[in-house]
Amino acid sequence: MSLRDWLHNGWLIEHRSGPGEIRDLLAVIDRDLRDCRNEGLSADWRLAIAYNAALQAAIAALAAEGYRATRGAHHFRAIQSLTHTLAWDADSVRLLDRFRKKRNLGEYERAGTTTEQEAKEMLALAEELHTRLRDWLRLHHPEMVSSL
Repeated sequence: MSLRDWLHNGWLIEHRSGPGEIRDLLAVIDRDLRDCRNEGLSADWRLAIAYNAALQAAIAALAAEGYRATRGAHHFRAIQSLTHTLAWDADSVRLLDRFRKKRNLGEYERAGTTTEQEAKEMLALAEELHTRLRDWLRLHHPEMVSSL
C-alpha cells in the first residue's frame, strides 16, 4: 500500500509544505533531542520528549512528500508512514509504536511507568530517525533543506 492509497483511504490529506515548515520542524526536533537529555527530568518525561522528536521527524517526512495525517489516529499514522517515506524498517516502526503507547500511559494515566533504559532507547531511536530524516531530505527533497 502506498501513501497515495492512504490518501484515498482518508488516512492522509494533501498538504503543501515548504522550506520554512521543514526548518521549523527540524528546530523542534533539535530542541526536543537536547531537552530530553536533562537528567533532572523523570524517565517518563524524557521518553515523552524523545518520542515527540521522533514524531516530528515522521510529520516532517510526510510534509515533504506533500501529505499530513488526518486527525483520527494522527500519531499512529505518522509513525506507520515511516516505512513509506524514510523506508524505515518494520521492527523500528513497531518499536516506536510501542513507545507511543508507553508515552500515552506515562503522560495520561500513571506516573513512573518508564524505566531509565526505555528512556535511553527512545532517545537512541529518535536520534537515529533524526539522522535518517536529514539524509533523506538532502537526497529526496533538497529544495526543502538547501541550508542543511
